[in-house]
Amino acid sequence: MDKIFTIVVVGPTASGKTSLGVELAKRFNGEVVSADSMQIYKDMQIATAKPTEEEMQGITHHMIDFVSPDENYSVALYKEEAMRAIKDISSRGRIPVIVGGTGLYVNTLLENIEFFDMEGDDGIRRELYSKAENQGTEAIYDELLRIDPEAAEKIHQNNLKKIVRALEVYYKTGKTITNQVEQSKMNGTVLEPVIIGLTADNRQFLYDRINLRVDLMVKDGLVAEARKFYSVYGENTANQAIGYKEILPYLNGEEKLEQSLERLKMQTRRYAKRQLTWFRRNENINWLSIDRYSKEELTEKAAEAVMRAMA
Repeated sequence: MDKIFTIVVVGPTASGKTSLGVELAKRFNGEVVSADSMQIYKDMQIATAKPTEEEMQGITHHMIDFVSPDENYSVALYKEEAMRAIKDISSRGRIPVIVGGTGLYVNTLLENIEFFDMEGDDGIRRELYSKAENQGTEAIYDELLRIDPEAAEKIHQNNLKKIVRALEVYYKTGKTITNQVEQSKMNGTVLEPVIIGLTADNRQFLYDRINLRVDLMVKDGLVAEARKFYSVYGENTANQAIGYKEILPYLNGEEKLEQSLERLKMQTRRYAKRQLTWFRRNENINWLSIDRYSKEELTEKAAEAVMRAMA
């Protein structure tokens, strides 16, 4: 199987992934494939920090701005379409540069995780929902903990829909979701990645960048974008993006804008922390500290890692 050499840039929000991805694409004749679960949606420019034409610097970007926010879009669909883009880029003699902070999207590509298109079982599902109603969500969460502790660890104990789905898969197929994912990884992947991770030695340095980014988003029209979004789409998956739901109390006249923005900054900092925790599990990442190097130095260090991998 011919491998596709791939550059991957990961890290927390506001760490400079977009900029570094573009610089590496310019240097190594590449095109960017976004691995961001919210930048896929249309009409969500500011909240998702979607790169502008100016920021793209003429580099082609794939998997950005192509899904309607009222559409259901799964990680399985993402993998299928992103892999198609990666193979197309490679077939034209260019290098795919995967850039993003959604760990599940990145892992799905790098580990070639297959998603089993299993039809649901109404009988099993009804029984599980009935049990949750009679005994509480905690009871079936404990059931999942016994059957598939790894899956349970990744699901919030109050997320009834995902708990039920994981148990439904097991009771219908006899295999846990974790078993099925592990089995799919054995198929191997066509990607040969060099992974650059952006972090900060001083966490406060990153948090200050996040706070500044929120202030700039507001200046660029975040509040007006959120108001328009809710008026058009109402409640759906996409409006769970950090940046909209925190502002909703202000839009509803329930609190001052300053309170909403402080909550937005706090939630974004927490999200960045979760992103770092996720990526630190990957021992193959070449970490670079954004508070140790200038933008130019970061590009040089990352380019050196890429050249070593290509040698």
